[in-house]
Order: sequence, then structure tokens, then C-alpha cells
Amino acid sequence: MLAVCMIGLDLAKNVFQAHAVDASGADLFREKLRRGQVLAFFTALPACTVAM
Repeated sequence: MLAVCMIGLDLAKNVFQAHAVDASGADLFREKLRRGQVLAFFTALPACTVAM
């Protein structure tokens, strides 16, 4: 599993952008999420800081 430390979440009406980084600030992934996918996405990740 990725060592996600923080996720930045860009809020919009229908499509959200999630950008994850590790403790050193290195990019781990960027995801486009539809409104219905957001809860399942965060449920599958370990606890981390989410910035909106």
C-alpha cells in the first residue's frame, strides 16, 4: 500500500481532483473522482490528512 501522508482535494459540483503525497512531499497519484466515487475512494485509504 502507498504511504499516503496528505491528500489535496479540489472540490467541484460533479468531478473532484485528488492529489496524494508522501511524507517527503513526493507525488504518489492524482485521481479524478465523480461525486459517487469519493466515499469509496477515501474508505479504501489509510488514515491521512485531507486538505480541501
